[in-house]
Amino acid sequence: MNSTTSPEPTGPLLVRVRAVMPALAPAEQRVANAVLADPGGVAAMTISELAEVASTSETTVIRFCKQIGVPGYPQLRLQLAAQSAQESMRPEVGGDIEPGDSLADVVSKVSFADERAVRETAQQIDVDALAKVVDAVAKAPRVDLYGFGASAFVAMDLQQKLHRIRRVAFAWNDVHVALPSAALLGDGDVAIGISHTGTTVEVVEALEEAAKHGATTVAVTNFPRSPLAKTADLVLTTAARETTYRSGAMSSRIAQLTVIDCLFIGVAQQVLPDARKALEETATSVRGHRLKGSE
Repeated sequence: MNSTTSPEPTGPLLVRVRAVMPALAPAEQRVANAVLADPGGVAAMTISELAEVASTSETTVIRFCKQIGVPGYPQLRLQLAAQSAQESMRPEVGGDIEPGDSLADVVSKVSFADERAVRETAQQIDVDALAKVVDAVAKAPRVDLYGFGASAFVAMDLQQKLHRIRRVAFAWNDVHVALPSAALLGDGDVAIGISHTGTTVEVVEALEEAAKHGATTVAVTNFPRSPLAKTADLVLTTAARETTYRSGAMSSRIAQLTVIDCLFIGVAQQVLPDARKALEETATSVRGHRLKGSE
């Protein structure tokens, strides 16, 4: 049965703010933007000052606090101050990539952003939900994976990994194939939808179709209150930041692969020693296609 409520955002405060941003009311989004733009500065503001900066009311600020899982404004200030102190101890590599950046700057900014996406994804992932997904996939007669655009590569990566440990899995990136496949799933099967925004219509439709036929549904998304998350029984969230050049095809893919790798390792652990034997056999099968001396 599908979830009736979305999971609460977890992890560091600013990660939670970014995660719920699309689901906030416009006035609450203005508060969120102020917090993200200057966390340390907001930590020093009174509630009246923040309300003025965000062109809203103190009541809206309180509502914003509740939306991100903070009891009230004093707690928000304390958490912002603590996180700002932690961030100040970590060297920051610029911000967004600018048109005039040198290639050396691009390398530094891209590598820093990817490292941050992996770190923040690991900090906020729901391990209990991950354990439930691992258990479901390990026992599933069949696993369907739905991903479109950049997320299609992530779905194919998981399909290849699962096949190597004898798990029956299929990755679909064509809605006209994904929907009929979802309609053939049943109790015990697992359907995993992958979408950074959680608003990709085709992924949501495929997961809904799978749910109709009794499959366990899983969402992998950056936004826990997205339509995809609301469709799924279990939700695994990422924590990728989008900037001008780093669209969903870049940083979100790194974060999604982090979640997928954790899922795969968890499944492999459950099906040992068969997984080890299968990995050895599949490695042997392609060994003849490597140049001599390369191993």
